[in-house]
Amino acid sequence: MNPIIKCEHTDFGYENQDAVVDLNLEIYPGDYLCVVGENGSGKSTLIKGILGLLKPTGGTLTVADDLKRGGIGYLPQQTAAQKDFPATVQEVVLSGTLSRRGNRPFYSMAERKLAAHNLERLGIEHLKNKCYRELSGGQQQRVLIARASVQQSSF
Repeated sequence: MNPIIKCEHTDFGYENQDAVVDLNLEIYPGDYLCVVGENGSGKSTLIKGILGLLKPTGGTLTVADDLKRGGIGYLPQQTAAQKDFPATVQEVVLSGTLSRRGNRPFYSMAERKLAAHNLERLGIEHLKNKCYRELSGGQQQRVLIARASVQQSSF
């Protein structure tokens, strides 16, 4: 079995300052990855690098083709801007499908069904027409988990 993500002597950082240095890592299908560390130790930089949101400053990063486009769900830390986001819960969850929609101006029936399924699965279907910013912190996290689940699902 081949790894789906492989880092070989990989560095990640910003503005000539590497936060992750000489990383050697292989992740296989079904693996779980737990990243633990102090504030400012490079956890977010590492995850952004593995997800391809940040280019390596050194070494090599190899990602399986099926993960390159929507194959990984990612739930980032919430920012102040997200708390004020003026969209409904359903719109936020549906936005998880944007990376594979191409130039289509509307969501497909399959995308809508997938969003509805994930809302139900997380027990938040009754919130679908509520404004995201009016939700409690826990409800917002469930919405973002549903969005990440839609993002990584294939239909």
